[in-house]
Amino acid sequence: MGCGRVGSTLASTLDAQGHSVAVIDSDAQAFRRLSPDFSGRRVTGLGMDRDALRQAGIKDAYAFAAVSNGDNSNIIAARVARETFNVQRVVARIYDPARAVVYERLGIPTVATVRRTTEAVMRWLMPPDAAVLWAHPTGLVSLVSAMPVASWYGVPFPVVEELTGARLAFVSRLGGLEPARPDLVVQEHDELVFAVSGRDPVPLRNIMTEPPRKED
Repeated sequence: MGCGRVGSTLASTLDAQGHSVAVIDSDAQAFRRLSPDFSGRRVTGLGMDRDALRQAGIKDAYAFAAVSNGDNSNIIAARVARETFNVQRVVARIYDPARAVVYERLGIPTVATVRRTTEAVMRWLMPPDAAVLWAHPTGLVSLVSAMPVASWYGVPFPVVEELTGARLAFVSRLGGLEPARPDLVVQEHDELVFAVSGRDPVPLRNIMTEPPRKED
């Protein structure tokens, strides 16, 4: 929902990657911002309106992003997508960072425009993955972020390190970033940041996107 600068970039990027995309905006002129090669669906209407959502194909949607220019509209649309149509991967763009924690406690991941934009929204939309955030010029060490699958929820951080063989440095949670501590466990929507040898995120991705393999 929303075909402004972030919405149009997000939609065009996903479409170019081969995903099936539908864009909802109350202003039909906003669709001019889309890439000339955009092949997705354009729906003129309100993103919180159930009929508009159905027209956009919400019943078959893997994910929903509310990225209009209104905080209230975004959070309402996100909750309708989650609670009415059972879309599990939902994210809302929030202009007021002070509201982000409140909304995330309602179970809706938020992206404050002062922190992150299109790239962060895509991380919530796409299946769990791992990516290099930073790498030393020598390539000897790097910071890799990973979003674990649900079966990791509740696993203590020391066990995560044991099973991955990587040092857990930070966790992004409820709109904030904090150092990893031994008393913490993995929670829903956590983005874990590991310090690893080398700069290849694939081994960590392969581990975190599968159920944890606990030894007897």
